[in-house]
Amino acid sequence: QVRLVESGGGSVQAGGSLRLSCAVSGYADNNRCLGWFRQAPGKEREGVGVINNAGATHYANAVKGRFTISQDNAKNTIYLQMNSLSPEDTAMYYCAAARLCTNLLRGPGGVDYWGQGTQVTVSV
Repeated sequence: QVRLVESGGGSVQAGGSLRLSCAVSGYADNNRCLGWFRQAPGKEREGVGVINNAGATHYANAVKGRFTISQDNAKNTIYLQMNSLSPEDTAMYYCAAARLCTNLLRGPGGVDYWGQGTQVTVSV
């Protein structure tokens, strides 16, 4: 059974940085795409970015240039480095997985597995 476990959320002041981690287990092979979504109060869940097993990444326009997704295949872990955070980035952040990145890029409906989420709060 595939399992995604996030960590690293917290509170930070505007302009600060945080790094989230997502430990992945249960896949029999590396043929999967991993990514991050977020959901702010009262808003729909939205994609942040994805990374495939070759390390290629794609980001939402709202975070491009500020957020970076990376992976450590030896640890079966992906990371979301968030810099220049603003209060608009406040949300619950979820790790997500699917067999194909095209599925994740379609939105929450394309996700096969979700993590439990980790809260990120950015104050002015």
